[in-house]
Amino acid sequence: MIRLDHLAVAAESLEAGRAHVEAALGLRLQPGGQHAHFGTHNLLLGLEEGLYLEVIAIDPDAPAPAYPRWFDLDRFSGAPRLHNWICAVEDLEAALIQYPGAGQAVDLARGDLRWRMAVPDTGVLPMDNLFPALIEWQGAAHPATRLAPSGARLRRLVVSHPEAAALRDMIGAQVRDARVVFEPGAAGLRAEIETSHGMRVLR
Repeated sequence: MIRLDHLAVAAESLEAGRAHVEAALGLRLQPGGQHAHFGTHNLLLGLEEGLYLEVIAIDPDAPAPAYPRWFDLDRFSGAPRLHNWICAVEDLEAALIQYPGAGQAVDLARGDLRWRMAVPDTGVLPMDNLFPALIEWQGAAHPATRLAPSGARLRRLVVSHPEAAALRDMIGAQVRDARVVFEPGAAGLRAEIETSHGMRVLR
């Protein structure tokens, strides 16, 4: 069983990502933190039903790792955009037997948060980064429970790809979430989010 956990907006800088998300949703992001292992940092937004959104970028003050960063951030350029969807699994090792292309398990921590993430050696996820990044949280601590309520709720996550049917066949049956839909088209993600300002779209 694979459960939608959070969404990631990639940006060349956190401030660019903040401006993009706050303009799209009309909501203020909250402080996040640093990811020392990959030399990145983030900002966060709590969503209803245990989900959250992060803006992630390379931390210019952190040493560059000797290996590719996660979320294909080493190659990222251009305007901020919704770039990855992240799904939680109960047993990451078992999931990687089923989905070896998802990467290798990396142990990560920030404060008292502990998790394992599947990261490919290249940093690039299958299907043009539209295969979900897989995460296994360790312990009860989870970012979503620590974020101030925003009142925003994900209505639909549209995963578009020229081979959408193949991607759906690959992962769709395991992601039992009616909010996640697969559509043929140019590779990309679109989140339809209900806010106090009405329905907003984040791309």
